[in-house]
Amino acid sequence: MLLRLNVADSRPLHEQVAAAIRRAIAEGECGPGDRLPPARELSQVLDVNVNTVLRGLRALRDEGVLEFRRGRGVTVAQGADQRSVVLDRVHGLVTDAARLGYSKTDLIEMIRGMA
Repeated sequence: MLLRLNVADSRPLHEQVAAAIRRAIAEGECGPGDRLPPARELSQVLDVNVNTVLRGLRALRDEGVLEFRRGRGVTVAQGADQRSVVLDRVHGLVTDAARLGYSKTDLIEMIRGMA
């Protein structure tokens, strides 16, 4: 799995780590059931602290993209490839909206208006 962080990105590093893993899943570099490298290895590849990687992994677990299994490590959840694409788009939308001065509440109202 080839992961890279964008040095020009202003988001916190743990969010960038999560986004890089989401992107790898969305692009098919790893799929449901695949095991991710250990956090220590990911931290070395990405040149960030291991706790930063763990925070990004936990966020993806909370989103339902990853599963933590005792003795089996971190694996990609079933359906994560499709969910990952949508989550990546949502994160991009929230970032763009914030840059333009819209709050999350504004976005929610816009989405409700589309239904």
